[in-house]
Amino acid sequence: MRTKLVRSSLRGLSLVQVRHVTPVGFDLARGGVARVYRELERDFGVLAPPIALHSPAPEVLAAGWLMLRETLIVPSGASRAAKEAVASAVSAANTCPFCVRMHSAMLHSLVRGRDAAAIEEGRLDDVRDGAVRAVAGWSARSAVRDTARGNPQPFPADQLPELLGVAVILQYLNRMVNVFLGGVPLPSGAPESSLRPVLRVLIWLLRSAARSEPRAGTSLDLLPAAPLPGDLAWAEGDRTIATAFARAAAAVERAGERSVPEGVRALLDARLTEWDGRPPGISRGWVEEAVAPLPARQRPAGRLALLTALASYQVDDATVAEARALLPDDGALVELTAWASLSAARRIGAWTLEGA
Repeated sequence: MRTKLVRSSLRGLSLVQVRHVTPVGFDLARGGVARVYRELERDFGVLAPPIALHSPAPEVLAAGWLMLRETLIVPSGASRAAKEAVASAVSAANTCPFCVRMHSAMLHSLVRGRDAAAIEEGRLDDVRDGAVRAVAGWSARSAVRDTARGNPQPFPADQLPELLGVAVILQYLNRMVNVFLGGVPLPSGAPESSLRPVLRVLIWLLRSAARSEPRAGTSLDLLPAAPLPGDLAWAEGDRTIATAFARAAAAVERAGERSVPEGVRALLDARLTEWDGRPPGISRGWVEEAVAPLPARQRPAGRLALLTALASYQVDDATVAEARALLPDDGALVELTAWASLSAARRIGAWTLEGA
C-alpha cells in the first residue's frame, strides 16, 4: 500500500519535467497509453519520464516501453547490475546527464564501493568489480564502429540479446531524453539539493518493482506482429526480445513515414551509412552544410533529425521550436525525434554483428 501511494504521488513530478510537448496526464490516459502507464508503475516502479514523454504518440510510447521492459527490466541470464552498468556507460558516453544519474544511482544500490561513480565519470579503468568493468568497457567499445567489430563479449553468448538490447534502447532513450528532459530527474528550477532525497525514493521504488520479477512477453500485444529486420539479428537468441524489437522497429518506422519528410529520411539514412559513432564535433557547421540541399521548409526538420541522431546533446530550444512550428502537433514532434533516435541506435547495434 505504501509503495502505491508513493508512486501515485510522484506522477505529477514525472510529467512536469517533460519539455516541448505536453504528456498525457495519468488520469486522462486511455487505451494503450493508460496500459503503458500502469505497466510502467508496476514493472519499472515509477512513471518514468523517459518513457512517459512519448505519450503524445501512443504507438511510439508502446515501442519504447517494449524495448526497455524486455531487456532491462525482465530478469533473465544477465544480472541487473550488469544491465545497469551497460546503461550507465552508454549514457555517460552519450552525454545524457539525466540517464547517467538514474542508472548510476541504481547501479550504486547493487554493487559496493564507488564503481558506479567511476562509470558515471567515464573512468572505466578505475572500476574495481571485474565483471562490471568488463561489461561497461564492452558497451563503450560497441558504440564506435571500429571498436564494435570483433569486440570480445565478456559474458555468455546467450546474454547478448539482453545486454546489447540494453545498450540499443539506452542509445535510443539517451537521445530522446536529451531533447525532451533536463539534466536531472527534477522539475525545472528545483534546487539541486533536492536531488539526493528524490533519487533515494526513486531507487527504492525501482528496487521494489525489480523484486516482483516481471514476466517476459506480457506486453508484446501492445503492438502488432512484425518481422525482425536484418540489423536487429543480434536479438534472435531471445525470442521475446526479438519480438519486442521487431514490433517496436516497425512502429517507429511507421511513425517516421507519417511525420518525417521523405527527403529528411533519405538524408539521415545516408549520413548514418557514413557515420562511425564518434561525435561530429563542437561546431554545428556540419549540420547546416548537411541540410542545405533540402527545400527550405524541410530544413528545420532535417536539422532536428540530424542533431537528435548524431549529437543530441546539441539540441537546443530554438532547434526544437523551428521544427515544431512546421509540425501539426506534439505527436509528430515525438515521432520525428523517435525515428531519428532509433535509426542511430539500430545502426550502433548492427556494428556488433559486422565483426562476428
